[in-house]
Amino acid sequence: MIKGQPLETLKNRADFVTLNRKGRKWTAPGVVLQALPNEQGTIRIGYTVTKKTESSSVKRNRIKRRLRAAAADVLPDAAPGHDYVLIGRPMSATRPYETLCGDLRWCLEKLGCRK
Repeated sequence: MIKGQPLETLKNRADFVTLNRKGRKWTAPGVVLQALPNEQGTIRIGYTVTKKTESSSVKRNRIKRRLRAAAADVLPDAAPGHDYVLIGRPMSATRPYETLCGDLRWCLEKLGCRK
């Protein structure tokens, strides 16, 4: 995957449910990362921010935008052939961007999904 290239996005609820049930998860202050190997051999990614995390839709969308930007910077270094779901946390909105990217790298490393 080339830096700046758009990531393939998970859109089906079934993919999210499978990843939640069978995948591995690691938690950091700014993000929760779930990972599961896939058969496609590509990196696919999904984003989740619930009303429990933030009741305002404007703030939830801001968290999703920050997670998408962090994923675009960090996931080209991730192992191919995996599905990833980034789950936003309340700190995702206020954490400095470089620290948020560091949290994502740390989660990838702990799950054994770095190149």
